[in-house]
Amino acid sequence: MLGQLEQMSVAFADFVWGLPLIILLLGGGLFFALYSRFLPYRHFGHAIGIVLGKHDTPDQPGQLSHAQALATALSGTLGLGNISGVALAIVAGGPGAVFWMWMSALAGIATKFFTCSLGVMYRGEDSLGEIRGGPMYIIREALPKRLYPLAILFSAAGLIGTLPMFQANQLTALIRGTLVPNSLSIMPSVVIGLVLTAIVGSVIFGGVSRVAKVAVALLPLMVLIYLAMTFYMIAINFEAVPAILASIVHDAFNPKAVGGGLLGVILIGVSRGVFSNEAGVGSEVMAHGAAKTNEPIREGLVGMIGPVADTLIVCTCTAIVILLAGNWQSPGDLSGITLTANAFEAHMGTAGVILLAFVTLVLSTTTMFTTWFYGATCFGFLFGAEVQHYYRWIFLATVIFGATVSIDVVFNLISGAYGLMAFPTMIATLMLAGRVKAAAADYFHRHPY
Repeated sequence: MLGQLEQMSVAFADFVWGLPLIILLLGGGLFFALYSRFLPYRHFGHAIGIVLGKHDTPDQPGQLSHAQALATALSGTLGLGNISGVALAIVAGGPGAVFWMWMSALAGIATKFFTCSLGVMYRGEDSLGEIRGGPMYIIREALPKRLYPLAILFSAAGLIGTLPMFQANQLTALIRGTLVPNSLSIMPSVVIGLVLTAIVGSVIFGGVSRVAKVAVALLPLMVLIYLAMTFYMIAINFEAVPAILASIVHDAFNPKAVGGGLLGVILIGVSRGVFSNEAGVGSEVMAHGAAKTNEPIREGLVGMIGPVADTLIVCTCTAIVILLAGNWQSPGDLSGITLTANAFEAHMGTAGVILLAFVTLVLSTTTMFTTWFYGATCFGFLFGAEVQHYYRWIFLATVIFGATVSIDVVFNLISGAYGLMAFPTMIATLMLAGRVKAAAADYFHRHPY
C-alpha cells in the first residue's frame, strides 16, 4: 500500500512539473522583467526602506505591517525547503540543479513583484466581511466570471500544497535519524508528531496576528544562526568553493548531467527552486495581501525580496555546504535533512548537528504556522469563512500523518500541488500585468525615489 502511494505521488509530481509549467514560470518571470523594464530590480533599495518601516500606514485596511507581511511570507519559504529541499535537488539533479534554482529566483523577483502587487490591488472580502488577498481573490475580483474555475483550482490545490506534512516529516527524520539514532523504540514517529501538533496548535489557535508576531520574533535570529554556520563551513573550506561554483555552472548545461540530462536538471532545479521561494505559486500572495496598505506597488516591492533572501542567499549556502561534504553522490540512507545534517557533522561535529536541529525546529514550526494561514484562507474561500476554524483540526491531523510516512510521498504530493497552484496564479498575473505596470508608473510618479 505504501509503495503504491509513493508511486502515485511521484507520477503526480512528474505530470504537473512538466515542460509547460517550467516555460510558464521561467518564461513568465522573464516577461515580467522585460515588460517592467527591470523596475523591481532597480528599486531594491526602496523595497528595503519599506520593510524597515519608513512607509508604514497602520490606519490602512489589512492585518499586518509591511515587515510582518514579509516575515510571514518568508516564514513560509525560509525553512526546510532551504535545508532539506536543496539536498533533495542535488541528489536528484546534481550540482547543476542549483544553477536552475538560481534562475527560478532571478525570474521570481519580477514574478513576485507582479503577483504581490495584484494581491493588494484586488483584495476581496470573505463571507464574513474580512479583507483577504490571494490569487483566488485576484481572479474573482479582476477577471471575467468564466475564469472563476481557476480560483477554485488554486484554492483546492492550496489545501494540499500548504499542508505541513513535509515539515513534520523532515523534522521527525532529523530527530530519529541524527539526534537520536536509536529513537525508533524510544520515541516513535507518532509521538514526535503529537508533540509538534501541540506546538503548532498553541500558535495557530491565536490567529494570523499571533503567527506574524511569532515569525517576526523568531525568524531573523534563526536565519542569522544558520547563515553563521554555513559561513563558518565555507570559510574553513574556502579553497574548494571556486571549484564547487564552477561545477554548479558546468553541470547546469551538461547534456549528460545527473537527473536525466539537461532537460531533467532544468526541471529538477526549477521545481525545487519554486518549492523553496514560492515565486509564481501564489501562496505568499495571501500573506502580502494582508498588509496594511493601500499602495499595491509598495507591497509588490516588499514581496520581491523573498527570492533573494530565500534562494539566492540561504539555498546557495546550503548547496555549498552539501557539495563540500561530497557524499551527495552516494547518500545511502541519507535523504533530505539527514544529508544536510551529515554535511554539518562532517565539519562541525555534534555541535553542528545540535545547532542545525535547533534552527530546523524553529524554521519548520514557523513554516507550519504560516502554511496554516494559507490553507485556512483557501478553505474559507471554498467553504465559507464561518466554517474556516474547522480547518485547524484537519491541519493538525496532517502533522501527525506527515511525521509517519516516507519523504517521497509527502514531498511529491506537496510539490505537485504547488505546481497546480502555479497555473492559475501565473495565468491571472500575465492577464493583469498591464494594470500592475500602469499602477507602478503612477506610484513612482507620486513617490519619486
